[in-house]
Amino acid sequence: MVPQTVDLLKEQMPVHQESLLVTGDVKTGLVLVDVVNGFCTVGAGNLAPRQPDKQISEMVKESVSLARVFCEKKWPVFGFLDSHHPDIPEHPYPPHCIAGTDESKLVPELQWLEREPNVTLQCKDCIDGFLGSIEKDGSNVFVNWVKSNQIKTILVLGICTDICVLDFVCSTLSARNRRFLEPLEDVIVYSRGCATFDLPVDVAKSMKDVVAHPQDLMHHIGLYIAKGRGAKVVSEVSFGA
Repeated sequence: MVPQTVDLLKEQMPVHQESLLVTGDVKTGLVLVDVVNGFCTVGAGNLAPRQPDKQISEMVKESVSLARVFCEKKWPVFGFLDSHHPDIPEHPYPPHCIAGTDESKLVPELQWLEREPNVTLQCKDCIDGFLGSIEKDGSNVFVNWVKSNQIKTILVLGICTDICVLDFVCSTLSARNRRFLEPLEDVIVYSRGCATFDLPVDVAKSMKDVVAHPQDLMHHIGLYIAKGRGAKVVSEVSFGA
């Protein structure tokens, strides 16, 4: 898609982005969505980038930066790990992030999170992490995390802005509205900490049963829909006493 068209759509569908100041006054939790090799590391799988990707690299960098601050302050962190059984496909996508392989592991820059006591990691076998947190006994690991930590605000980062991040955000907002997630009040999406993949029109045409996915446009649309559903979108995150 030509840049002029993308700019026009952004003009017609603007996303007002705020700045977020995180302090200890409001209990805030960090949620990282699928910052795993299978989506972020070049050549790591069917849905991993084929070459270095600026948007994805920035997302990983921001995820590492914020995770370090949250861990230093011993604030709660929740990380989703896309993880699929090899014999159970997730249509319409090809096999990806197979459980037990490096694809479903955190990117190398974040693997230290596995050793942090304030971090909860949850494998999920579906797009929507909220649904992927449901256990066989009907409990929900993410819901329990919010309640046990008395979290009022979650700050969401990850990949893909318009798919896994968006689905999780929408489900979480619906659950909050139904008062299933008390005391949660705000769901905040950090735009620079999110990314999606790029599949240009000319490349998609050469592939069977595949639709184009222009990165900048779909990233914007993901943010636009999330905001329309009730999330806050921020472009800057800072910390105060």
